[in-house]
Amino acid sequence: MKKFVLLATRAEDIPADEEYALFLRYTGLEERDLVRIRLEAGAMPHLDLDDLSGIFVGGGPFNASDPLEKKSAVQRRVEADFADLLSVVVERDFPFLGACYGVGTLGTHLGATIDRTHSEPISVVPVTTTDAGAADPLLAGLPRTFGAFVGHKEAISTLPPSATLLASSPTCPVQMFRVGDNVYATQFHPELDVEGITTRIHAYAHYGYFETDELEMTLAAVRSASVSHPSRMLRSFVERYAR
Repeated sequence: MKKFVLLATRAEDIPADEEYALFLRYTGLEERDLVRIRLEAGAMPHLDLDDLSGIFVGGGPFNASDPLEKKSAVQRRVEADFADLLSVVVERDFPFLGACYGVGTLGTHLGATIDRTHSEPISVVPVTTTDAGAADPLLAGLPRTFGAFVGHKEAISTLPPSATLLASSPTCPVQMFRVGDNVYATQFHPELDVEGITTRIHAYAHYGYFETDELEMTLAAVRSASVSHPSRMLRSFVERYAR
């Protein structure tokens, strides 16, 4: 089988390593079959898509909608690398699934409106599929409404006509979309479980996702409902595109 790639941007080792472990667990892939590239540590290497089965993108601390002058040199480099990669991915309709930061990267590439209008606190939200989403193979077998972990400062307000909306939540109109047949992005985190999001809550407690005195309340919010459906998307992606 040709390898899959996970493009990661988390600088903190504990949540970065756990993110990789979660993608391994829920894709069912072995480490030899899911190559992690930590973009915060260095430039994106050349990726020959002919040698790959597909690409995953994990979440991260970068916000695409931040003013250029507020972006670090690392963020600007990562965004430039993604722009080059997505030009090829979208043109070839190559299998791609970006989780959370995938909305920022793919949305920016497509010219979507990304701002802070539809931010969501770290929590579990009900995600409902559109008719197109219900018919999409990545969401096959999932209920029309399912709980998912979220936590983001920015989101897409308006999708371009080239994108197909697959899912929404009450407070965020674009939770998942597709371009072409094989290029996907989600605002929610399909890779997360309770343990994983608990790690991130502690790791990013001072990153402005919640007030410092709201830690226990935030932990309670992610434990308030069972979340089991979104991770099935990762296995479906692998089963569909492994080659």
